Amino acid sequence: MSRPAPSGAPEELPAPAGRPGTPALVRYALGSAGMGVYVTVPGLLLLYFLTDTLGVSPWLAGLVLLVPKVVDVVLHPFVGFLSDADRARRGSRLRLLAAGCALGPAFVALFAVPGPVADRPWAAALWVAGWFVVGNTLFAAYQVPYLATPTDMDVDYDGRTRVLSFRMVVLTLGILVGGAVAPLLVGDGEPTVAAYTLMALVLGAFTLAFQLAGVGGVRRLVPPRAPAGSAAAGERRARPVRDTLADVRSVLRANPHFRVLAASYLLASTTTHLVLAGLPYYTRYELGRPGFTTVLMAAFVAPALLATPLWFRLSRRAGKQRCLLAAQSGFALGALGLAAGDRLGLAPVVAATLLLGVSFAGIQLFPFSMVPDAIREAGPDELARTGSYLGVWTATEAIGSAAGPYVYAGALALGGFVASRAGDQVTQSPQAHSAILTGFTVVPAALMVLSLLLQLRYRLDAQARSGRTAG
Repeated sequence: MSRPAPSGAPEELPAPAGRPGTPALVRYALGSAGMGVYVTVPGLLLLYFLTDTLGVSPWLAGLVLLVPKVVDVVLHPFVGFLSDADRARRGSRLRLLAAGCALGPAFVALFAVPGPVADRPWAAALWVAGWFVVGNTLFAAYQVPYLATPTDMDVDYDGRTRVLSFRMVVLTLGILVGGAVAPLLVGDGEPTVAAYTLMALVLGAFTLAFQLAGVGGVRRLVPPRAPAGSAAAGERRARPVRDTLADVRSVLRANPHFRVLAASYLLASTTTHLVLAGLPYYTRYELGRPGFTTVLMAAFVAPALLATPLWFRLSRRAGKQRCLLAAQSGFALGALGLAAGDRLGLAPVVAATLLLGVSFAGIQLFPFSMVPDAIREAGPDELARTGSYLGVWTATEAIGSAAGPYVYAGALALGGFVASRAGDQVTQSPQAHSAILTGFTVVPAALMVLSLLLQLRYRLDAQARSGRTAG
């Protein structure tokens, strides 16, 4: 049930009407490049960094990635509340957005483990976990107000997909930079902490530069407006932190369309991040080619640069829901296609990875463009708390980004995978090899099928296409 808008709050969050120009959208989208690096590199390398450089056991390494993300269940919705409060009191979400630009230095600290700490696996695990919490907090401060922009704008059903297609293309570039450059910088074989630190310095500077560009893009697309009345601002100031979980429940109860989207995307996010976490293990232990991580990461990400505009065009004819279901099906098939390893040669491996990449583009584009549809369909009362919705949504994504590596780490632990430090020589058992392969192929395929089955329950898209919820 929708709650009434606070006294003095506007029914709509006004934004410039009309079709935004390409230069403004490009500038906005640039902020996604830095986000792409942070989404990708920890997901791709952090578990491997812990188990194969710092000597942290798989079960503990999995907890290091999972526990900081559990905080996001409260953190992201609270950031969403703060974002809405800033919008009401100051007329923009820019203050939190600017604070999130400190993400780059935190990213460096995540991998720059001091020597005495790196010599003790438990201490190294605590160091990484602590800085992971800091990085996730700053990421939330940037991501939540940034993703509120398409909802704050006065655009229609296809217009929201257009805005987010620009974002997806640049996000893909950021993922490609992080996914391809990071393995190159740390090197093949058994990279050291120093190699990871150099990688983090380079990509941390990249992240900061593009985040700052994104702040300017948001300012152009959604200029600051007159603050809401003092009564609304006072009510928002008075709300305690403990109300955050109640706000999460309220959002999910008030909007069944959003609830289905979030549940399906939780599984999809878990699946894609599991694949990222498992890729270095797959290339080293199954393909016997550690350097092939860069090749497969490029094959996974690069197709999205072409696929995203094609997905957008296709969605204008078939609708977002049908396209998303097709992308989820393709991802499940691609994951199963990797199960043969290199027994049929490397060409089928690359082909299956390309299918994963094309599907990944749709899985990223359509849910994010459907969230504004679901919020606007709920009416002006729910539109007034866009930040809270985006906080719940990004918390869902964050939980998935931790759950994926945790599930894969669990598979490694069950298979008896032996952790090692840089320079150590270990031989993995047949059971460990089986866990590496099954966890990377069969498990993500099954998770994506479950995501697809949940997505089938989404019913809003036909209405949105008819124009009843446009604008």
